Amino acid sequence: MGSPLSIFQVSGRAMSAQLVRMNTTASNLANANAITSDASTAYRTMKPVFRTQYDNATGLATVNVEKIVTAGEEPSKLYDPSNPLADKDGNVWTAAVDESRELVDMMETARSYQNNVEVMQTAKSLILDTLKMGR
Repeated sequence: MGSPLSIFQVSGRAMSAQLVRMNTTASNLANANAITSDASTAYRTMKPVFRTQYDNATGLATVNVEKIVTAGEEPSKLYDPSNPLADKDGNVWTAAVDESRELVDMMETARSYQNNVEVMQTAKSLILDTLKMGR
């Protein structure tokens, strides 16, 4: 079995991964109603891709962010000739961000992060209680 500190490493990496997930979700929500003049510059939803890595020495698995990719629907074309960003045909492009899905992701991310905080607090309490027993 690994050292007692390995649980802190596992939880710490999981918290870092969830922080990346929270940041991409926040960026998606911030750009949900973004409008641009062509499809190539329109905002696209970002999602982190996680990779599980196993430690042969301890048997513990950690989570890392492998990369961040664009995902979801393509931007939507809207006819709005009065918009100053409209192209020559009067069209603008809006980011296709599903705000409900992003809010659900944000809640799941916050719960996962909090669960890892509780793991660390429990491990800390157990270590401290074990040290107190030796007195």
